[in-house]
Amino acid sequence: MSFFKDSFDLRQIGALIEAHAAPIYAARNVPFTQFAYVLTRPALEPGDTPDGAALRQDWRAYPCSLVKVFHLVAAQLRLEDGRLSAHDELDRAMRDMILWSSNSATNYIIDLLTDTTGDTLLSDQDMGAWCERREEINRIFAGLGWPELAGVNLNQKLMDDLRYGREKIALDRSPAGHNCLTPIAMARLMHEIFSDSALLLPARRAIIRNHLARDADAPDRGRGAYQLLGYLGDALPSGTRIWSKAGRTRWLGDERASFRRHDTLRAILPQGPEFLLTVFTQGEPIAEDDGFLPAIGALVAAEMTDRL
Repeated sequence: MSFFKDSFDLRQIGALIEAHAAPIYAARNVPFTQFAYVLTRPALEPGDTPDGAALRQDWRAYPCSLVKVFHLVAAQLRLEDGRLSAHDELDRAMRDMILWSSNSATNYIIDLLTDTTGDTLLSDQDMGAWCERREEINRIFAGLGWPELAGVNLNQKLMDDLRYGREKIALDRSPAGHNCLTPIAMARLMHEIFSDSALLLPARRAIIRNHLARDADAPDRGRGAYQLLGYLGDALPSGTRIWSKAGRTRWLGDERASFRRHDTLRAILPQGPEFLLTVFTQGEPIAEDDGFLPAIGALVAAEMTDRL
């Protein structure tokens, strides 16, 4: 069971997405099983079930920086319940974690949420206690009881290459291995952020939305760290309002995490249609292709506009 209901219109758009993507994968000798998406549009009435369509929505994949949306929500939940104290450095880290996809900012937030640091080696007993504390972010989301979160893992820090010391030991000990998300887990969280959800107070949802906002005309648009160029929002019609969080890995020294490019997007088109689109991809030729995701975003935008 999913948070959205099957939509004939969106399944038609999904078929066009697949018809576009499958030949590209085939031409580059990448298995098409390494492609997934969830497409939804809001319900007409608040509280109703949104329409949706999906391909491989339960694919457990290394999430790259999409996981940072979960860290942002976790921080806001803990600020709301008083188990995390507000301060300027936390505010700065939450902004930079999303705006610039900073791993350093993300790892600072993980330290605050879990009371762990990746410093000198520990005894086996102390390392076991450390790993248990690092599970806190998994516990936060398990407590929500959403079926779409089955199989996700959020207990690892974000790294630019291989892990060392406590982080390596923790990865080796983790039954789930690396961080992982599914497209449906990411899509459900985005739905909750951009609906009248009971997940957070409206003021805290507004903070999250503001961090996710992207300006296609911003001076920073050309910076890779802004994560618009090469992603779903890159080729949307002028005047589209965009909220997104993307991620990409190249070679990390670990094939379990290398060569992914994902994006999760909310778009409100100039003519009014709104949609949420999450796309997961894997494979070096796809991860290195700056035109693959923008073409999918543009295709969905055109179809949404034509079906007004």
